[in-house]
Amino acid sequence: MKKTISGIRGIFGKDLHLKDILEFCNNFSSLIKSQKCVIGKDTRPSGSMIKDTASAVLMKNGINMFNLETVPTPVVFREARKYGTGLVISSSHNPIEWNGMKFIIDGRGINEKELPQIIEHQTILKSKIGIEENISSSYIDDAEKIIGNVENQPEIVVDIGGGAAKNFAPNLLKRIGCKVKVINEELLGCSRGPDPTSDKLSELITTSNNKEIGFAFDLDGDRLVVVKNGKKQTPDVTLGLGIVKSLELGYRKFVLSIDTSVSIEKFIKEKGGTVQRSKVGEANVIDLMLKTNAQAGGEGSSAGFILPEFNYCREGILTSGLIASMLGNEKFTEILNYMDNYYQIRDKIKADSNFHDKIIENISSKLSKEYSEIITMDGIKGIIDDDSWILIRKSNTEDIIRISAESNSEEKCKKIVKHTLKLVKESYDQIR
Repeated sequence: MKKTISGIRGIFGKDLHLKDILEFCNNFSSLIKSQKCVIGKDTRPSGSMIKDTASAVLMKNGINMFNLETVPTPVVFREARKYGTGLVISSSHNPIEWNGMKFIIDGRGINEKELPQIIEHQTILKSKIGIEENISSSYIDDAEKIIGNVENQPEIVVDIGGGAAKNFAPNLLKRIGCKVKVINEELLGCSRGPDPTSDKLSELITTSNNKEIGFAFDLDGDRLVVVKNGKKQTPDVTLGLGIVKSLELGYRKFVLSIDTSVSIEKFIKEKGGTVQRSKVGEANVIDLMLKTNAQAGGEGSSAGFILPEFNYCREGILTSGLIASMLGNEKFTEILNYMDNYYQIRDKIKADSNFHDKIIENISSKLSKEYSEIITMDGIKGIIDDDSWILIRKSNTEDIIRISAESNSEEKCKKIVKHTLKLVKESYDQIR
């Protein structure tokens, strides 16, 4: 089981059980000042069981529950702005057998100060029992106001991936004026896995070949991957396109995660904007956004664009509409061509979480001798030159060490990753 600011995640029935749901939700209720909580789930088979259990313990503690049923994560975040608190039953891009919970306070994910209050036992006594009410969301109406109408009725293919975006992404795109074809609506018989950033998206590539663009969502609808001209684009491209729209709207203050492509930072600065870097993780990006009053930004590795004025989370569905509104615009092509000059590799090595800190420590001492600049904000990032870097960090969501690299030379990037993978494997073998 993983317990981080990204949420509680585990394999349901193996290392995540209903007793864990009871414990963590009991603790979470101490943070709910409004006595109101919005709840929603994605399409995982275990979702209803976990949602009902979570609602029961929160109501036992006097919390009134507002049930959205099966909705994308951004919809729960949006509604949590109105009610104060939210709970998402999902493990995002993890395999189907996984599930978990993401906790929302004041419209944002929990931070590092609040996490201990959720995972450490508390005794809570309430004399009043909360009520449950089914609600609907104004999300599509709200998103349409931000995006506006799209001209030329572009033809778009939407790959739902069997997830919760089913009744939201296609409907929003149709509402703003797009012609939409939908594939993989249901989880049963879906042609791909739950994470579009790692899947080949073969069906979407084929189906969208004679269309303007293709969009693929993960199970809870906060990740968006773009397919354009018969090619799956990198996750960073989603963020890059969102940034272009932000610049077009006049925004100049951005926050990017430390593992986001350097090409996006350079593009922003060339257009007169400023960039600050945060630790990896949606909650970390949001935290720095709030502290610096940033207007937009996100996390390239998770294909996550964030627009704080609308939502304090990765916004796959809204972003699909924003991107659609730029189709045919020369700025759309400009960012694709700009980012095409950089090559990224994101790899991972399975490693027991108990050894993560020691592995990072060992690698840090070695890389500090090889690279002139080392950043230890989140794991260890080695700056090789103005266009090349390597990042080694422990995952917030899985028992793996993540390795990310980028360079303006494909050959150079591959060499950097190969060398670093060897160092990580050697370090892991030595300490376990």
